[in-house]
Amino acid sequence: MTQTSSGALRALAHEHLPSDVAERWLGLLRPGVRLTAAGGDDAVVGQLGGEPRLPRDVEWPVWEGNGPLAFIASVDCAALPQGVLDIPFPASGTLAFFYFDGQLDDGDALVDVGDVESRAGARVVYVPAGTPVEARATPEELDAYPHIPLTARADLTVAGATHPRIQQAFAPEAQPFEKYEHPVCGEKFTEALWEYGNEVGHQLGGTPQSVQGPVELEVARAALGPDTDWHDPRLADETQRWVLLAQFDSDEAAGMMWGDVGCLYWLIRRADLAELRFDRALFTWQCC
Repeated sequence: MTQTSSGALRALAHEHLPSDVAERWLGLLRPGVRLTAAGGDDAVVGQLGGEPRLPRDVEWPVWEGNGPLAFIASVDCAALPQGVLDIPFPASGTLAFFYFDGQLDDGDALVDVGDVESRAGARVVYVPAGTPVEARATPEELDAYPHIPLTARADLTVAGATHPRIQQAFAPEAQPFEKYEHPVCGEKFTEALWEYGNEVGHQLGGTPQSVQGPVELEVARAALGPDTDWHDPRLADETQRWVLLAQFDSDEAAGMMWGDVGCLYWLIRRADLAELRFDRALFTWQCC
């Protein structure tokens, strides 16, 4: 964990919250791995865009009836900071992320977590360590995104006051996902927190940095069924079963723009992650 992030958040919390509340809030923060463009002597842990390296027997992901998915990013799990995350993230192997980005139909076919048929428009491919792989050329009908090497750093990730993890700790009787009377909902603290972490960024594990409210809520509702009422009491519990696998933000250098400066998110249940069942991951996206 970087001393800069933990120190800055500790100072922020103690400036705007009573000491006991500040310490409790700090204890609820989850560790994540932030990914940024590598430079100089930075250790490379993955890439945005370019060409993926896949086993010969793994076909390029396709959304039947729509076309091939674009390659978004990959990470070498063994190259990431080890022992940092609080989820059973794989310690080895490679994760590759693909998404139907609208190149082929000008954005007509949307990948919507609530639409089961559209879930084929996003996919995670896991390649176990030691598996022979080769660079795979992008299908000719797609333009590959520019190749951007990525480096990683451990960091604390924050959650807003209405996030279930925070709300359950400070106001378990409050209406889920709505503001409540408590210092963590205070205007000065929430504004300071927004100014501290207003960049979504690329991230593995930790609390998702949502653009439009908790992405776990969207995924939990889809998992329970798309007709689930947004006020269904089961949602709060289901939301906490899902953890962030990865998020990839809009990135000018990589030529990636998800809607209006949006972000792509892959989430998975802890048990499925431990069993490497990436076929059970769910995808959603948000934009401004």
